[in-house]
Amino acid sequence: MVIKKVSLDIVVGVTSKLPETEKPEFAFAGRSNVGKSSLLNALILRKNYARTSSQPGKTQTINYYKVNDEFFLVDLPGYGYAKVSEATRAKWGKMIERYLRTSKMLRQVFLLVDMRHEPTANDLQMIGWIRESGYMPIVIATKADKLSRNEQNKMIPVIRKKLRMTKEELLIPFSAETKAGREEIAEILDGLTREPES
Repeated sequence: MVIKKVSLDIVVGVTSKLPETEKPEFAFAGRSNVGKSSLLNALILRKNYARTSSQPGKTQTINYYKVNDEFFLVDLPGYGYAKVSEATRAKWGKMIERYLRTSKMLRQVFLLVDMRHEPTANDLQMIGWIRESGYMPIVIATKADKLSRNEQNKMIPVIRKKLRMTKEELLIPFSAETKAGREEIAEILDGLTREPES
């Protein structure tokens, strides 16, 4: 995947109408502070294009990054952040669910989980929404560099079991530091972008 051009094309707030785009969309979901912005920056080969923050709950909008005028990487709001009100969390949840159920150009949903910890109840709910919306999720286990290879090998089956993943569902360890896993994710995006629409 050669990145020639990237732009933050559309930003959608809680009350905004979802746009109807004409390019394939690939969405990234995950709890606050799981490393979505770092992953997006690694994919588009830009250092700080998607804003990263040490403060969880920063992404409160759906952000559409247009790549090469060919497709969108869609950054969904981080969920599970405890320091916002329950009402706000519920609004974010409804916004994510509405996007998954109504986007006509959505081709694939990636769920990010922190490889160092067991998936949360929110992660399980999220993967449920993805499946119920008709997509086979691809799970990206972030912060892989924080674990040894042996620890990674122990965590992978734990994550798969907790998320009730089938054998067909992919799990990709990823590190924003070492870029491990980037090529695999980029190849998937490349293949899906070139796939003829059914």
